[in-house]
Amino acid sequence: MKLVKIIFFVFFIFTAFFCGAFFWLVNHKTVDFSILENYNPGKPSILLDDEGNEWARFELDKREPISLHQMPKHLIQAFLAAEDREFFSHNGISFRGIIRSSLVNLKNFRVVQGASTITQQLVKLLFFDSRRTFSRKIKEQFLSILVELQFTKEQILQTYLNHVYFGCGIYGVCAACKRFFNKSVSEITPAESAVLAGVQKCPAVYCPLLCPLSSEKRRNLILKIMSDLEFITKDEYQLFVNQPLIIYKPNINVMGLHIKETLRIKLEELFGKEKLYAGGLKIQTTINKKLQQSAQEKFTNKFKQLRKELGEDVDGALVSIDVKSGDIKALIGGFEYKESQFNRALQAKRQIGSIFKPLIYAGAIMHGKNFVSLEVDEPLELVVGNNIWKPQNHTRKFEGSMTLARALSLSNNIVTIKTLLNVGYESIIDIALKSGIKEPINRVPALSLGCVDVTPLQAAALFNIFANSGIYVKPNFLKWVKDPLGNKLCISKTKQKIALNHKISDQVAKILGIGIKRYIKSKELDFEAIGKTGTTNDSRTCWFCGSTPELTTAMYIGRDDNRSLGKNIYPVYTLFPIWLEINSEFIPKQKKFVRDPSLKEIYIDWITGQEVNSTDSQAIAVLV
Repeated sequence: MKLVKIIFFVFFIFTAFFCGAFFWLVNHKTVDFSILENYNPGKPSILLDDEGNEWARFELDKREPISLHQMPKHLIQAFLAAEDREFFSHNGISFRGIIRSSLVNLKNFRVVQGASTITQQLVKLLFFDSRRTFSRKIKEQFLSILVELQFTKEQILQTYLNHVYFGCGIYGVCAACKRFFNKSVSEITPAESAVLAGVQKCPAVYCPLLCPLSSEKRRNLILKIMSDLEFITKDEYQLFVNQPLIIYKPNINVMGLHIKETLRIKLEELFGKEKLYAGGLKIQTTINKKLQQSAQEKFTNKFKQLRKELGEDVDGALVSIDVKSGDIKALIGGFEYKESQFNRALQAKRQIGSIFKPLIYAGAIMHGKNFVSLEVDEPLELVVGNNIWKPQNHTRKFEGSMTLARALSLSNNIVTIKTLLNVGYESIIDIALKSGIKEPINRVPALSLGCVDVTPLQAAALFNIFANSGIYVKPNFLKWVKDPLGNKLCISKTKQKIALNHKISDQVAKILGIGIKRYIKSKELDFEAIGKTGTTNDSRTCWFCGSTPELTTAMYIGRDDNRSLGKNIYPVYTLFPIWLEINSEFIPKQKKFVRDPSLKEIYIDWITGQEVNSTDSQAIAVLV
């Protein structure tokens, strides 16, 4: 009785479908099917660098329509096995398939199985967008019948195979065969045909370029169905499922692939895939093509060396932003995009370590201290929860009394911890939050040593406040998008706020320039720079952040599983050389940082704090 009610319900749905479709057809009178034969692939969207030059594009792989008789029989059989076994016997919609899927869906109280025929999928592909509505389903059903009345099965199947989407901007079996296997359609094997047919269930999950493991499992399932339908023999099935999935990896332009993928996701959200890949958009990005290429070359070369020394699982990221605008000028999300699409520059959250220390000293100045102030570097015991914490300096030594200038310059742990405890957490956390760091920020003594998780982009924006007179600018990678007629579809504006009083940021920046100054001189470079290294517990992450008056760069090296890099791994030897090489090539037009004119530069003995001559061996310049 229950089954009868379900069948009656399904019949009622069918009746509603066709009644609605009839009235829709009467209202529209005619349906234009010329799109089946005259498809316009549109124009690619162009990505421009900050000088207006093309550096990448979003485009569809060129469709190369071929006739059905040019396609191997096993390719057609693979799609029939995967998509529509009754294709040559139904009239556009499969009543048996609809009843079967309806029963399954009703049993599970949700849509777990579809019933679209190849004809319906073609109709959906060519006449409708991706929105799922009841009225669209009605139109799709009726149009499928009309297509079957007007075209032969061979025409429908041929058009479908020439237009079907395979993910990554690839449409049609010709383009897919070239991109996936570097073969023509006539050259592919039954196993490769099963790969192509398997993608259709969900290109985002089964595209072999994106998810090779999922694609291989899906391929094997399609081969099993082909074996059950006697399209291939059982021996052929065993042979094919045991073959490894081999995907063609061409030598493509690898410039900025991580940032391009980030842009793709953002732009698809704004405009949709069709407009992005075929709408002829002009996309003004913030990327500097020359800087990006230079950074990639130097980053890759250094990491090749580091991988030989530390292991193949060592990875990292780099991001450079414009000091004033926050525009992202270069971004590297990892050692190699084809190895991992994970964008570490934007997604990898790691403890920031000693890069956080300048904020502690900024807080001290806010509370009346200055870099001439003295603090004692000595053994320290702190009660943290139920434990006793005995922090150490990286040298494992204690130096006694020293100026805050020396403590920051040498990245002393003990003095930094004591300074945080004297200042209190709230003012430090306030600076961090205004500088783009997100909660949670734990109120524990180890905060002084940087137990805060950040991405490299957040680290760059945080450090940038000391190059930009205390002003935080939100990083940005997109300026505007125009349609083919020149109309601006979206515009991005610089977002900024005061994170720190400019006098305080200038004083901190002066100290951050001490350690880097001699390296700049050794290269005979004539501009100011500031920098800070950072290493977290057990050398899990090494950081370097550096700024010229125009460009701030953040880099890290680490393992994705956060294991230790080992002993004697220092940012000054691993990351700083990359920064120095890049900035030796890209000399800023503005040579000096803007300083508050009311601040006075004096020379002090960096141990005692006493004012001395500039020629004194212990002399450093500070602003007061």
